Amino acid sequence: MSSNIILVILVTSLATYLSRFLGVVSSEKIDETSKIFKWFNCIAYAILAALIARMIIFPAGVLSESVIFFRFVVLISAIILYLITKKNLVYPTVLSAIILALLNNY
Repeated sequence: MSSNIILVILVTSLATYLSRFLGVVSSEKIDETSKIFKWFNCIAYAILAALIARMIIFPAGVLSESVIFFRFVVLISAIILYLITKKNLVYPTVLSAIILALLNNY
């Protein structure tokens, strides 16, 4: 059993670091202002937005025990705090965890 876990860790590490290495090697040839780069950037943000929406609307695990209204309240308050703090991600992340915990426990 433990040899299988070590093998899985080695294979996933190889895949992760190989792709990162190839990204570093090929990054010199990429123009950040090109249309294809902007397209990939838009796709990445769209996937991230879809995953966040899925976590809020169809949560899994412990988050599914909270009320959907509370999740939307936390989302809106985190977005407002994000904009107020000049796009700082630390404060909304910490505040959203605190607000969700408070709303679910009371």
